[in-house]
Amino acid sequence: MKPLIISKEQARKIILHAGGLAKPGQFGKGKEAVYKVIEHLGFVQIDTIAVVERAHHHALASRVADYDHDWLQELQTEGRIFEFWTYASGFIPMKNFRFSLPVKESFSSRRKALTQTEINLMNKILDRISREGPLRSRDFENDRVTKSSGWWDWRPSKVALERLHLDGRLVSIRRKDFQKLYDLGENAIPSDVDQTIPDDAEFARHIILRVLKAHGIASMKEIAYSSRHAKNTAKTEIDKLIVSGEVYNVAVDGLKSSPLYMLAEYRNKKIKLSDSVFILSPFDILNVFRHRLKWFFDFDYQVECFVPASKRKYGYFSLPILAGDAFIGRMDCKADRKQRHLIVNNLHLESKTIDSTLLKKLSEAIKTFATFNSCDRIAIKKSNAPTFLKALRKILP
Repeated sequence: MKPLIISKEQARKIILHAGGLAKPGQFGKGKEAVYKVIEHLGFVQIDTIAVVERAHHHALASRVADYDHDWLQELQTEGRIFEFWTYASGFIPMKNFRFSLPVKESFSSRRKALTQTEINLMNKILDRISREGPLRSRDFENDRVTKSSGWWDWRPSKVALERLHLDGRLVSIRRKDFQKLYDLGENAIPSDVDQTIPDDAEFARHIILRVLKAHGIASMKEIAYSSRHAKNTAKTEIDKLIVSGEVYNVAVDGLKSSPLYMLAEYRNKKIKLSDSVFILSPFDILNVFRHRLKWFFDFDYQVECFVPASKRKYGYFSLPILAGDAFIGRMDCKADRKQRHLIVNNLHLESKTIDSTLLKKLSEAIKTFATFNSCDRIAIKKSNAPTFLKALRKILP
């Protein structure tokens, strides 16, 4: 079957609509809108970096204008979402819980043999949580015998907790202070949740549809990456979905790439993009795949917190700035919450010429972002567009 040919402009519209960024408030307002975002995207990534608000809050606030941090914990407490792994750790709708089971099986089967001491520690932890209820890592004694060597050098009880979480014997609830509470699954998972393990074909089908729903257009590489912790027979299943008419094979005019796929609902869908400005998290689902930003948006982006300081071009944590269907720049910043001060270390614009309308919209987006970060003052240290920066400083608090 020949692929459906679409333009890059059409591709961008589909991608942004699927990602919930076609217009502000695409999913509405309030806590229900937060749930709708997570349900639609299927996964919202959690990240530990906190120079500005953490990635999961940032991604949700980008799509829900009146976002309240408490809603995320409430949805967990209500048993409507849970935290687990796809390609990273993040929040997933509870109705998709059964599709986390193959991943948990994979973590267990690939784990190297444990020592009796490690097994005993895990059993002690399970016993204590069964008696005392949900506990944090810090509730277990400091059993470190050597000095920590870095982020992932956890003490034995923390390692045991995470092993129990990954194999499914414990679940976790992420509190507002970012601490994890670990509990037995029987206490945290609603009794009516289906826990039947899907077979390989059903799991692959779920992954395909989840990725296409969130990304709009995706290659097999991206689909496979989204389930890389478990066996996936996606190629066989996607061929079946194409035959059934649920998925289309597409090609983007002027783009040389591996085969691309999209949901049939986008075949004749009329999408109108707003010209709103979004300041996005580096870990937003739109930015997960660097090559996609190059392919569809001609935007060369990298999260430079993982790059040695001497090789950084734009800054430690530069945030992509989207206007309509184009990335117009990136903003490296830090929120000093004690002083209520948003410090923009570098505002880099892809084009140094921005009209007055876009200037106003960008200034409003920066103000909104500052408020979201509990800041009421904004300082921009430098920009590659000094004339624009001068005008921007006049209208920012």
